[in-house]
Amino acid sequence: MAEGVAFRDPSYRLVPSRFPPIGAFEDVAAAEDLEAVMELEGWTNDRLVETRAARLPRARWVFGRSNASVVMAAFLHGPPGGNRFSGPDLNAWYAGLSEKTAVAEVAHHLRRQALYEGRQQDRMTFRCYGARLTGRNYRDIRGQQADRPDLYDRRSYDRSQIFGEAERAAGSDGILYDSLRHAGGENVVCFDPTKILDVVQSDHFEIQVHADPNRKTIAVRLPA
Repeated sequence: MAEGVAFRDPSYRLVPSRFPPIGAFEDVAAAEDLEAVMELEGWTNDRLVETRAARLPRARWVFGRSNASVVMAAFLHGPPGGNRFSGPDLNAWYAGLSEKTAVAEVAHHLRRQALYEGRQQDRMTFRCYGARLTGRNYRDIRGQQADRPDLYDRRSYDRSQIFGEAERAAGSDGILYDSLRHAGGENVVCFDPTKILDVVQSDHFEIQVHADPNRKTIAVRLPA
């Protein structure tokens, strides 16, 4: 693994508002109580949660602080096929380094879902969380799209997941990378929940996208 860089900047993550925040981790005082609380709150209804929780070292579980459940949900819930730098067995904290980038990333996936389901457009409301990330060992691949097309593949995550999981296994705090959805935008993925601090909910965004390839527009507004 190449030498990492320190990172202290804020990040912005959007979560669908249809999934209300459930405070499973905020009021827990001891790690041994978390499994019972997760079952009580229905977290284990997702069949992959138990597998992902088992892979995440307990020393990295966060609890007893504001929005701890938002952080843990990022790791324990996620697409069955994984994301760009994380496989299906354990997710991570994906965020934009600006709200605009976070919106563009979410809008892309919203449009792709509309296309998959055969709908001409889609609209969804998201709530935004700002968080301060810490750590001294982030792999920085910004500005390397030409040199590392395998990591920036627009169609497949196969090779980038192998790269990301190798970084995680080697102790990397995460990866800094260019956004493919927002020109000039930058993203971060953090592999360690304990490095995600000061999580605060900010605005809600209503995002509307059109699936028609001749009308690739994104409309964003603050709900009344």
